[in-house]
Amino acid sequence: FQTVFVGKKKPLRDPLSPFGWQGFKLEDYLIGRPLGKGCSAAVYEAALPLPSDGQGSVEGNRPTGKAPTVRRDHGSASQGPEEEAGPKHQQKAAFPLAIKMMWNISVRRRFFTYLSSTWKVWVKYLTLKQNAVFGRKKLQPHPNIIQVIRAFTSSVPLLPGALTDYPDVLPLSLNPRGIGHNRTLFLVMKNYPCTLRQYLWENVPDVRLATMMILQLLEGVDHLVRHGIAHRDLKSDNILMEFDSAGCPWLVITDFGYCLADESTGLRLPFTSNSVDIGGNGALMAPEVITASSGPGMVIDYSKADAWAVGTIAYEIFGLVNPFYGYEDSTLESRSYREDQLPKLPGHVPREVQQVIKMLLQRDPSKRISARVAANVLHLSLWGEGILASETLTLDQMIAWLLCQSAATLLTDGLVDESRVETKMKMCFLANLEYEDLWAAVFLLLSWRNQSG
Repeated sequence: FQTVFVGKKKPLRDPLSPFGWQGFKLEDYLIGRPLGKGCSAAVYEAALPLPSDGQGSVEGNRPTGKAPTVRRDHGSASQGPEEEAGPKHQQKAAFPLAIKMMWNISVRRRFFTYLSSTWKVWVKYLTLKQNAVFGRKKLQPHPNIIQVIRAFTSSVPLLPGALTDYPDVLPLSLNPRGIGHNRTLFLVMKNYPCTLRQYLWENVPDVRLATMMILQLLEGVDHLVRHGIAHRDLKSDNILMEFDSAGCPWLVITDFGYCLADESTGLRLPFTSNSVDIGGNGALMAPEVITASSGPGMVIDYSKADAWAVGTIAYEIFGLVNPFYGYEDSTLESRSYREDQLPKLPGHVPREVQQVIKMLLQRDPSKRISARVAANVLHLSLWGEGILASETLTLDQMIAWLLCQSAATLLTDGLVDESRVETKMKMCFLANLEYEDLWAAVFLLLSWRNQSG
């Protein structure tokens, strides 16, 4: 099954492919209004004008489904962490891209001169193969992970709102009191309609859609873990959204500014002193991370830290306040909470989904369910009702069910709109099948159902 569906993983379509080597200079783009700013970057809407012969388009592969109206408030983000409000998603058709300008208050011109001379070659390799450079981990394309379309260095321009929103990080040439350098890094991505936080501000998805959304986050996290990468700043502000042709939310994890992606350390970070960066967003930092003590030989294991964060975000997806956010007495702290203090989920949430969220939020990572097993549980609960109804489930029955699922998925992928979330998730499930993880999910589901019975 893996052989078939790993081979079916198609490279993500490059929306700028008609432009060849264009788009590696800031001057190539039309820059629109600011979409937001965070602690390390500002994001602007952008477009690349059509080639002079009139051929090509930058519309990319945006699904055609209609998105619900989203309210933008000053606590929202659209392409990065804790960013401010941007234009309505209906206005973004003219600007299908987003350019992220990173703050540069430390990297000197000499490095950027070298980087500029080699960056096009490296980035072309990066965007086509999705391989990291300079000792970073490889990351293959995934439908729930942001795609960087272009990356380049350029002189820092005076963009709209710069002197008001981020004057301190501007270079001296633009602000006499600025501490930034003249050149910085720009990342080009797709311009998504909204963040998960913005969507949930006015929408409460039904149980099936909510389960599909949590499943997508787990698939994205599992993909990162398989490649030895920890996001370390997962929150609803750092999850972008659009909608497939059936109106199903499509979630994409973004903003890897705090990620751990080092070939030498993997997911186990040596924590020898307090000067070691352990990640961002302390409120959603897993217990084993926030309670870690530094010292000789100490290590922080991030292998299940992002899965824990998904468990907290699940509360938001089901229409509740994240129990680890807020300023009230009921707010929990990952450093000290007990599992019995976790708020109850709404009664209409299926038992198996509630159990998955409960297991994701286990304080002890050795008892915490992995993102892969949790995703398998949700897959089986969504599409495996028939096979789970068997009183004596055998391996032959499971193989027969997987064969049927594979045939149906391949047929659907060939005949139906490629942007359908459900098909993509089934393909992820079949591409990542592992015997032990699959049966672990089966046994969990059957045990929960026996208890409820």
